[in-house]
Amino acid sequence: MRALLCGYYGEGNGGDEALLAALLQLLPPTLEPLVLSGNPAATQACYGVEACDRRSGMAVWQALRRSDVFIFGGGSLIQDVTSWTSPLYYCGLMGLAQQLGLKTIAWAQGIGPLQRKRTRWLARKTFQHCDRITVRDRGSAALLEDWGIAAAIAPDPVWALDPLPLDQPLSSQEAIAVCLRPHADLTPERSDSLKTALIALQAQTQAPVLLIPFHHQQDRPLAEDWANAIPQSQVVDWQHPRQLLSYFQSVRLTIAMRFHGLVMAAAAGNRCFGLSYDPKVRRFLDALEQAGWDLPDIPDTSEAIAAAWFQAWQAEPIRPEAIADLRQQVDVHRQALII
Repeated sequence: MRALLCGYYGEGNGGDEALLAALLQLLPPTLEPLVLSGNPAATQACYGVEACDRRSGMAVWQALRRSDVFIFGGGSLIQDVTSWTSPLYYCGLMGLAQQLGLKTIAWAQGIGPLQRKRTRWLARKTFQHCDRITVRDRGSAALLEDWGIAAAIAPDPVWALDPLPLDQPLSSQEAIAVCLRPHADLTPERSDSLKTALIALQAQTQAPVLLIPFHHQQDRPLAEDWANAIPQSQVVDWQHPRQLLSYFQSVRLTIAMRFHGLVMAAAAGNRCFGLSYDPKVRRFLDALEQAGWDLPDIPDTSEAIAAAWFQAWQAEPIRPEAIADLRQQVDVHRQALII
């Protein structure tokens, strides 16, 4: 059976690429994957699977006609805060797949926020007709429950992703990892305060700093700006999302805005400090009892920021048993893929 995999794939975002890698890792051998991608050639080269252009209406139509199963694979794509067109695109594709008689699986979803009545109505109608649904957080499960829709809940599939060894291993010295992204609430003043605080933290810990841009185009300029100001720092690069996991294996403390930066860091046993720009980041921090601030609540002084980070540096790491349990729970997502 051919499974058409749909998500924000082939767009240079490490979190979405990690979800695709996890989906391919968990996909049963009875399903042959065909990936809708923003860059089909890169997706084929990276994962060794067939891919087609997600922006081409004809290519998508032909892919749907060739497929038996439609898997809407993971992440916070059904939300209308950063883009009201995102739920229209993905719900539209799922609805078309359902009309064509494909089995539809909404997989590892993080649903919402949905602020517009029209997108809430569309999402509800689309999820009502899915054959199977798994979600990655209790907020998404509660929303579906309010709509009278059953869903299985399990941690984000990236918890169970296997790392890919780096070509050149990093120093064995414990590092500080930083995963930033541009955001309106990350003002130049806040960015400068955070940067100054990180320099102070490095002076206390003597730790090297790894700046990890999860999105090649969006995050890298910010990472390079910080690297130019911070001693003993480097911007690291990646080609496969599983390489990102390997970077966190040499890290003690991760300071991250990116949701999957925190997931990968926690899976590697890092202490985590979140800078939340989105409810999914706050939910993650609360669930694992990790420290962090919403961006508007960042302290005014770099001294207060550095003190909080040093406290996180000294904190007890996440227990290995807890990490193993979360990895094991991901099997719920695997089971949902068995047709």
